[in-house]
Amino acid sequence: MELSNIEKLLERYFEATATVAEEEMLREYFAKEDVPLHLKKYAPMFQYFSIAKEEKFTGQVPLKPRKKSYIKWISVAAVSILIFGIYFGKSYQEQREAEYAYQETKKALSLLATNLGKGTEKVAYLREFEVTKQKIYNKN
Repeated sequence: MELSNIEKLLERYFEATATVAEEEMLREYFAKEDVPLHLKKYAPMFQYFSIAKEEKFTGQVPLKPRKKSYIKWISVAAVSILIFGIYFGKSYQEQREAEYAYQETKKALSLLATNLGKGTEKVAYLREFEVTKQKIYNKN
């Protein structure tokens, strides 16, 4: 295979655009002994891929049945905690909203009382004016 073709295949391989057949061609090329010096650094990688492809796991995997009863109880506990939190969280939120509304109403009434006090002072002047006006009309 031509050296320029191999270099193009390597470039495509490292860009992840090479096909499976092209990768197989690269593995076969680097399995040979007569690889040019500037490409020798890639030879161990492709040789490893060839060896790793042939490896098989021969160990035994123990298949013990797991006890699933604790999973059921954990899920029941999680659901009950969730419902408990939603119920009491909602009542707590309603209590906080009611307390906030009370505080805001208290502030508004305090402001109204302050302004009402100022208004009654002005009404006192109006009453004095009214009394004086009545004296003038009664004399006539």
